[in-house]
Amino acid sequence: MEAPSLDRQDEIRVASVPAGHVYVRHCSAPETDGVRRLTDPRPNGAPSTSQRWWPPVMLDPDWVSAHHEDFDVFHLHFGFDAQSPAQLSALVDTLERHRKPLVYTVHDLRNPHQLDPATHDAALDVIIPAADHLITLTPGAAETIAGRWNRTATVLPHPHVVELPLLARPRPVHDQFRVGVHAKSLRPNMAVLPVVRVLADTVAELPDAEFQVNIHRDVTDPEAPAYAPQLVEELRELAHHGRLTLTIHDYFDDEQLWDYLESLDLSVLPYRFGTHSGWLEACHDLGTAVAAPDCGFYAQQRPCLTYGHTQEGGLDEESLRKAVLRAYEERPAPRATEQHRTRERAELAAAHRALYTRVLR
Repeated sequence: MEAPSLDRQDEIRVASVPAGHVYVRHCSAPETDGVRRLTDPRPNGAPSTSQRWWPPVMLDPDWVSAHHEDFDVFHLHFGFDAQSPAQLSALVDTLERHRKPLVYTVHDLRNPHQLDPATHDAALDVIIPAADHLITLTPGAAETIAGRWNRTATVLPHPHVVELPLLARPRPVHDQFRVGVHAKSLRPNMAVLPVVRVLADTVAELPDAEFQVNIHRDVTDPEAPAYAPQLVEELRELAHHGRLTLTIHDYFDDEQLWDYLESLDLSVLPYRFGTHSGWLEACHDLGTAVAAPDCGFYAQQRPCLTYGHTQEGGLDEESLRKAVLRAYEERPAPRATEQHRTRERAELAAAHRALYTRVLR
């Protein structure tokens, strides 16, 4: 595709899917960087006060046709879970017809919300070959992309998740070594109970240590899709016997989430498949150690402990136990600095501006 040429000094207008997500916001410089991302259109039915961006309106080819004069580059991140390959092909064709370059950041090689990888694979088979430029977050993901699609992806790190001024905030002091698993609303990529059982046994052996499990309230609601009565029953039984503290709550807002993460010395990600993690980045911002599974490329994102856990092979219990013991012995965990994250964000903003400029030549 031959895109319209652009002077390097011109503002670049980006239709970003989405624009309001923290990852995308922090790929921009806090000051003007010559890139303007269009505001996420509100989905049908969302109130005027809502900041909800899903399902993304910009994925509709009719939206592209109606608004193609309003943007220079189309940058896809995520949010296309519900799009069929035919719908994605229609989007690609519409962008091509209007001579709009497509940039795609490959966040997920496995979709954490889909148990069967075939659906996401089919979507990637449309998007990755069609993109004018690819970005991903780790060298391992780039190698996978090269091997599967013979495409080169630019590797750019995940930006900070916690707002920069909070990175200098001292961590709260507590006497005990606290290990936490947050099961959220039980995404399909989570295998919670096998991980929890090992952690309950391991933490019980450590002096001055405690184990906390958090889940969202909808896991206990018979009317909710996330309802999991057997899991909740076992967690409550473990809590009753003093093996863990169970906390059931509504979704945390950002401030509540940062307070929760800072209360932990080790956050264990109970994933059995996945690729990258914003949770890991937030923990790095706040100085909380992470034990991540070896199924994705988490260990290439930021310093973390690794244990064996995959969909095919299940949980390597001994490696998880060793990860906890190492976190206990080596605390405190490495923490991002405001200076490093500020410099990294500026570099990311410049890299995106340069990349957009190249695809518009």
